[in-house]
Amino acid sequence: MNVTLRQLRVFIEVARLQSFSRAGDEIGLTQSAVSRCVRELEAEIGLKLIDRTTREVQLTDVGGNLVSSVSRLLSDLDDALREIREIGEQRRGRVVVAASPTVACRLMPQVVAACGQQFPFITMGLRDDVQSDVIRKVKSGEVDFGVVIGPFAADDLLSERLMTDSFCLVSRADHPLASQQQVTWRDLDGQRLVMLDYASGSRPIIDAVMSEHGVSASVVQELGHSATVFGLVEAGVGVSVLPWLALPLPADTSLVARPLVPRAQRTVEVVRRRDRSLSPAAEAVWGLIRQLPARTEDLR
Repeated sequence: MNVTLRQLRVFIEVARLQSFSRAGDEIGLTQSAVSRCVRELEAEIGLKLIDRTTREVQLTDVGGNLVSSVSRLLSDLDDALREIREIGEQRRGRVVVAASPTVACRLMPQVVAACGQQFPFITMGLRDDVQSDVIRKVKSGEVDFGVVIGPFAADDLLSERLMTDSFCLVSRADHPLASQQQVTWRDLDGQRLVMLDYASGSRPIIDAVMSEHGVSASVVQELGHSATVFGLVEAGVGVSVLPWLALPLPADTSLVARPLVPRAQRTVEVVRRRDRSLSPAAEAVWGLIRQLPARTEDLR
């Protein structure tokens, strides 16, 4: 049986309006085209659906039963097509994004808020993970894409730079370096440092810059979260080097932040799998993230 969707829709309109001519006007077909669609449908089914007279159109019992069944099917089909169209128009779907902790803390809340305002039928999930876990989840497909610290390169991932970030010294307000408006990397020589560990995307960059400037300092603690770093620095254990994105400092604290010069940069990048297209909903969120400021100085 080769019944077409067009034949069914034409038949439903004829049944609803009880007229071939009015049905043709409604759906933009000539009366003869409408009549031909109905005859073709009857031929495919092998049953008469409509009794035609010169004055009226009357459904047969079979035609009445078909109207009832097909109307429900067409309604379900229209709902399904409408939902697919809304997904394609970036108005529905679930998007999961993984981000390194400092990025998740400072940048992603405004993205989540903007997503809720601009795309109310997109459900956005945020995962705050250390950088290695972000990369793993992107590669495995557990998340749609990730936001990481760069520069970053991998053959199986596409990356795009969002912004640049630089570094600062965090110390107690009574520390000698706190009296300076800015601190040079060489000023860190001989200091006791409380640092983020190597799960952080920033640590290799900081180590490379200190090595470049010939800094010899003692790393006394290595931690996974900037909040713990703040606590140890405030307790007088040492000073820290952190990206500006790790700020703001805790409220009611004795800590201060000073720019480190010459300015050393890291990048914040979005990454996704090279072999997989983003869904329309994920593309929408990706677009929101690309609207973030180009430099973290613009956030301060």
